[in-house]
Amino acid sequence: MLSEDKIRTLAEGYFKKVLEIRRHLHRHPELSFAEFETSKFIQKQLSEAGIPFTSGHVKTGIIALIKGKNPGKRTLLLRADMDALPIQEINDVPYCSQNKGIMHACGHDVHSACALGAALILNDLRDHFEGSIKIMFQPGEEVLPGGANLMIREGVLENPQVDRAIALHVFPSMETGKVGFRSGMYMASTDELYLTVKGKGGHAAMPAEYINPLISASEILLAINTKYMLPQEIKGTPAEHIPTVVAFGKIEGRGATNIIPEKVELAGTLRTMDEAWREQLHFDLKELVKRISKKNNVEAELKIEKGYPFLVNDPQFTSSCFAEAQTYLGKNRVEELPLRMTAEDFAFISQKVPSCFFRLGTGNKELGITAGVHTANFNIDENSLKIGTGLLAWLCIKGLES
Repeated sequence: MLSEDKIRTLAEGYFKKVLEIRRHLHRHPELSFAEFETSKFIQKQLSEAGIPFTSGHVKTGIIALIKGKNPGKRTLLLRADMDALPIQEINDVPYCSQNKGIMHACGHDVHSACALGAALILNDLRDHFEGSIKIMFQPGEEVLPGGANLMIREGVLENPQVDRAIALHVFPSMETGKVGFRSGMYMASTDELYLTVKGKGGHAAMPAEYINPLISASEILLAINTKYMLPQEIKGTPAEHIPTVVAFGKIEGRGATNIIPEKVELAGTLRTMDEAWREQLHFDLKELVKRISKKNNVEAELKIEKGYPFLVNDPQFTSSCFAEAQTYLGKNRVEELPLRMTAEDFAFISQKVPSCFFRLGTGNKELGITAGVHTANFNIDENSLKIGTGLLAWLCIKGLES
């Protein structure tokens, strides 16, 4: 039987290589669904290690397969994402992004590096475990419709059929050395809201001759905020018990001090954790917009672009991973996590097979590494790579056993 000490030793041995991989990926970030050089680099690492893979899934996606003894017994999927964000990095580090306006500000370089490191360990140990490990390097986690969703459509969960799935995500607010898990519902679904309100433009000094769409747009925003953001207004509805966020972050009128615009455009997000309630909200929001626009004699259209579903961690598998993480790291380094209203396209996988999505502590207050994801100065304590690499390998092996 493989021990956690064996995995730790291999993770230590591969640390320098994993560090180099992460730094290379960080220097050369690519945007969603354009990860062509990233994909080539990952394929090169797999080829050099003698790990079989197929490529070209959703153009840049990769599926590697490591077969242990009795490979058909069970298959576990390890997922990593590859895309970066349209952010100009401001860190003063040797591995700063060389691609202007693009940065690995959400840690996908870390995810891919840890998955590659785990693959190297698992490949070394393939004669010591039963079953198969499928490793998925996916494009486009950051934008709809989500690379995981598209790779599922192309069959990533089949041939061989996946029985369980696991993934990690950087967590800068948690100190390096720790990890966090949550059983059951963990992250929200996400939909994009696009609202257009059309009135009648004109000179601001002549109110009898125009219908100001800003007023109706404001009324719609206030009505949504009152109904869905204030607890006293949602008692007796599913939102009383189901975490729900409806928020608009953009409004554009293209008018001036003395110009009333013809139309106003708004953009926002809808997040919740129940699919039936989510569909009901779609209907309710459109009815609210219809009612207010009719009353104010304006035209209004609410387009809802449906995004990722909510992410649910299988209770039994996640409980097992939690316990195995305690074995690997120590009980005081494994924490329970609260619900999050952020979203993840790993949710598509979690809706199909029993899954565990956990957080890897990457912060270090003493070193000043505290910036959050999606910021221009996001960075990690690179010692977290050793933990992520080893723990992923350990959980994959234990996930095949239980």
